[in-house]
Amino acid sequence: MTVFTGLIQDLGTIVAIEPVGEGARVHVRTVLAPELKPGDSIAVNGVCLTAIDPDDIGFAADAIPQTLQNSTTGDLGEGDLVNLELAMKAEDRLGGHVVQGHVDSVAVVAWTREEDLGRRVALDIPEQYVDFVTDRGSITLNGVSLTVAAITGNRVEVALIPETLERTTFGFASEGTRINLEVDSTAKQIAKLVESYLDRRAAKQEDAA
Repeated sequence: MTVFTGLIQDLGTIVAIEPVGEGARVHVRTVLAPELKPGDSIAVNGVCLTAIDPDDIGFAADAIPQTLQNSTTGDLGEGDLVNLELAMKAEDRLGGHVVQGHVDSVAVVAWTREEDLGRRVALDIPEQYVDFVTDRGSITLNGVSLTVAAITGNRVEVALIPETLERTTFGFASEGTRINLEVDSTAKQIAKLVESYLDRRAAKQEDAA
């Protein structure tokens, strides 16, 4: 299973977006390219993609129509910066949290506010994912592992330190910016198990009635 940690390793640059049917081939320039082999996984703004024809300066990756629909990949253009992370190795330190690179949806920046030690950012997330987000829990935004600072309704706040602002695309985020959202995979798994258990229990009660 391919996993990431949510710790960004480089800000890559989009060299070109090549339409391929209803999908697209994304060309990225990055210092991480020499570490890639054909077929390796790499997270691009939190989206797990497969490297094609990597060389010393970059790589290409195909984005299927579903990826373009469920993430901000379709918004990218030449010259845009993207957060990049190589897939985690078995011997690596898990510095963030387990990130699958399976983007659930897109969040939208509601506001940003400067703070003494960085910047606070509020984002509106789709209603159906609110139950998987908890105060002080983990959340992945554009591939960055972050801790939820506050949540009110479907609005989530995160506090960003200067290091995060400098090393990721969050340094350029402003009101209206679309951000890839991946909620905590453990929360989704627990919710699925509980839902299945309750459904089976309800079915047994109906049969016994």
